[in-house]
Amino acid sequence: MKIDNAQLAAFAEAIREGSFDLAARKLNVTPSAISQRIKLLEERMGQVLIQRSTPCQATAAGRPLLRYAEELALLESEALSALGVVDTDAGTPFSVRIPMVINADSLDSWFLEVFDDLAASTTITLDLRVEDQDHSVLLLREGTVMAGVSANAKAIQGCRVEALGVMRYLALASPSYVERHFSAGINAESLNAAPMLRFNKKDALQQAFLAQLTDAVIKPPTHYLPTTRSFGEAVLRGMTWGMIPEQLAEAHLKAGQLVELAAPRCLDVPLFWHRWRITSSALDSLSRLVHKAAGKALRQTQAG
Repeated sequence: MKIDNAQLAAFAEAIREGSFDLAARKLNVTPSAISQRIKLLEERMGQVLIQRSTPCQATAAGRPLLRYAEELALLESEALSALGVVDTDAGTPFSVRIPMVINADSLDSWFLEVFDDLAASTTITLDLRVEDQDHSVLLLREGTVMAGVSANAKAIQGCRVEALGVMRYLALASPSYVERHFSAGINAESLNAAPMLRFNKKDALQQAFLAQLTDAVIKPPTHYLPTTRSFGEAVLRGMTWGMIPEQLAEAHLKAGQLVELAAPRCLDVPLFWHRWRITSSALDSLSRLVHKAAGKALRQTQAG
């Protein structure tokens, strides 16, 4: 059985863009054409391939097909790029799109050097998804990304995994916050009363750190701020305490704007690079750049 290219493209684009309307715009067809092509593909496969949700998502049956579509698109764009073929719509040489996932702290710190190295390149474009480092493997497993940074050391089926290093997190607060909430010391009572900050519901770093300090159940008032900048600002302004990567906190610690809650205790999170097991010069190049940036910024040993 041969897969129809137009139907496959409609299916893959609906998932990439998140809706039939956006997929139609990208492929220069009508939303009804996208719907019809996906319906025909599902009838051909004998299974429902896509969840008609917001955003659209591949079903369990659709995930292998999505991975196939992404591999096909990658290999095609690499071939066109190598041949110097010009994209008639953009008027520029074809570039290789690599969808990848990364946690926000890495994206806003050490990964920025990858942008420096890619700045002069027109052959690779990144389609970045931000996800907590403990949950990013889900996107790899679904086939929606080809590579990613994760705290999971176990290789996903069809992927290989390589260690990047250790990102160290420090429990930080402003001096005024410490004086206000911990003047009598850091213990279960004061920790339960002091407002804590989490990035989002998936962020377990603060609770992991608290487990180092006490066996008591700690359920403090909790703020949620899902951007790295706002997270750091809230801590700097004395609103709360939170776990911040040492790379992002160094200058504030030196200036006395932030202090550690329970030095020398910290939290070390090993990070790993996952990538699809396919022959791809673009993926190879990106992997080299990621390892180079991580090698400069991350610790290579975990605290004991």
